[in-house]
Amino acid sequence: MRVVIVGGKLQGVEAAYLAKKAGWEVSVVDKTTEVPASIICDYFQIMDVTNSVEWLAFSERFDLVIPALENQKALESLVRCSNCSQVPLVFDAKSYSISSSKIISNEIFKRLSIPAPAPWPQCSFPIIIKPSGASGSEGVIKVDNAQMFECLKAEKIVSDMVIEEYLEGPSYSIEVIGYQGVYKALHITELHLDAQYDCKRVLGSTTLSKEQKTSFEQIALRLASFLNLNGVMDVEIILHKDQLKVLEIDARIPSQTPTAVYHATGKNMLEIIGKTFAQGRPWGDFVITEDRGVIYEHIHVNGENLEVLGEHILSSAGPLRLCTNFFGADEALTTYSQGKKEWVATLIIIGANMLEAWKKRERIISEIKRKCQIQNYCDYFP
Repeated sequence: MRVVIVGGKLQGVEAAYLAKKAGWEVSVVDKTTEVPASIICDYFQIMDVTNSVEWLAFSERFDLVIPALENQKALESLVRCSNCSQVPLVFDAKSYSISSSKIISNEIFKRLSIPAPAPWPQCSFPIIIKPSGASGSEGVIKVDNAQMFECLKAEKIVSDMVIEEYLEGPSYSIEVIGYQGVYKALHITELHLDAQYDCKRVLGSTTLSKEQKTSFEQIALRLASFLNLNGVMDVEIILHKDQLKVLEIDARIPSQTPTAVYHATGKNMLEIIGKTFAQGRPWGDFVITEDRGVIYEHIHVNGENLEVLGEHILSSAGPLRLCTNFFGADEALTTYSQGKKEWVATLIIIGANMLEAWKKRERIISEIKRKCQIQNYCDYFP
């Protein structure tokens, strides 16, 4: 199958990686050069998809269009063009418009009686302030006291922001796919965050109990059914005082977690949903089992320093190459070359189970420190 991925940044990297694993012929389109996904595909094309005439002529050669960006004008153009084209678009505009607003999402959580962080002022400090329309950790501010809050209000930083209680505890993610009223919850992963609340590491296994996993899956399926989801949706939760609370939903191709799910279970969610859209019918029934331990982790090397940081370090690092046996890691997406003093990498580490994966990770980090003469190692937490 010939697919075109629109957007060459981090979502595009995820989509291109999984599309290649599916055995597809992969093109990536972006309006700028030197984007992270530009060399891990078969073909890269510079194009502005808001130019409908040019895009329609180009897209006709493909079997599937996969949006991997959050630019509203570009998404609107893709939706308009898909109505004039025979090429399926793997995108649910209605669900995306709801999930891209944290204000609307929170209203849905309340309507469905899904546990979520308490809104301000129905909570005490510390609190979290975050933009309604941003994804991930973008623009997130933790406020510890009233004095800091008043300063932010005086600077008008809190205007049109979502304000809610700050919760401590491990974070988890699950993807759910939907098509024509059929829904499937996939595999739960654990998220580790850096000091800026950006995801730095994904684990393919979780320590949730069987009951908690079932509860999380049911929450994801309820949300997908309420939205009448046609596509992929990511649901993120936090386990706070033994209670699962939903932090956010995103009805789009996510980054990071799908690759961890793929290596932990062998299930390629992009391949499943892509074939579904291409064939125009829901997938056949399948069972998800965790077969291997997986660690998916981002590192930044600069001179004698090695830091484990969130995925933001990849955004402006330039094109990423896919390497195998990278300092012992099974695979890596990286800007590394021999002798280079500053580079980034996403390490993909696979073991028979999580214990073996962690032991392998320690050997890999030690090998990088040895060969690159690293003196300082930092693994940041919130």
